[in-house]
Amino acid sequence: MTALEKYYNKFNEDHRLQTRHGRVEFTTTMKFIHDYIPEGAKVKILDVGAATGAYSIPLSREGHSVTAVELVKHNLDILESKHEHVNCWPGNATDLSFLDDNTFDITLVFGPLYHLISTEEKLKALQEARRVTKKGGKIFCAYVLNDYSVITYCFKQRHIKECMERKSLTEDFKSIPTQDDLYSYLRLEDIEELNKLAGLKRVEIFAADGHADFMRRELNALDEDEFDYFLQYHLATCKRPELMGMSSHVVDVLEVE
Repeated sequence: MTALEKYYNKFNEDHRLQTRHGRVEFTTTMKFIHDYIPEGAKVKILDVGAATGAYSIPLSREGHSVTAVELVKHNLDILESKHEHVNCWPGNATDLSFLDDNTFDITLVFGPLYHLISTEEKLKALQEARRVTKKGGKIFCAYVLNDYSVITYCFKQRHIKECMERKSLTEDFKSIPTQDDLYSYLRLEDIEELNKLAGLKRVEIFAADGHADFMRRELNALDEDEFDYFLQYHLATCKRPELMGMSSHVVDVLEVE
């Protein structure tokens, strides 16, 4: 069993998106997905790294044809046990050879790019997503950002000295991942470089959760009306470039030309 499988065997993905900070991410991401589905249309959606179906299931319930690909057997078993109308496949984001070219209107790549460490691996995932997506279709790619990880792990959790001692950060505090790491943390310029290498055109980019992850305790203390205002604030500001780099997650929306 890989380290990634051991991690997700213990991780409750269903619960994560039901928390207040998780609801910010889910609500924001679904809003942008819906922006690219014509009103009344039913489209073909691929969810690569679908986990336990947080996005696959609600999109399927809306009447869309959803195919889910998941690497971790534990997650896939949970998704299949829900008996939803989702076509489930075991598989890796870097090899979708069991899927045909030019098939999907929308492809979601939400989990894999967190965990693929090398540029080569990330490019394989982007190229496979591009191959299976129709011309003019959209690819949604999620990333975990560098400075969020530095603030939370290095300073809030006080691991800064050990990180500097083992040289896992550059002098300007950029994460240096190794193949033993579970996560890869990027800056916005790293994402732009990946797009160039993959030959993909950005339509827009947005902060999936903004500052919500930093504010878990504060968000939990809000009543529902106050939390609704926070959601409205986040949706109004999630594309502002001066705020985006400090988000926990960003989602890059790309078009296949």
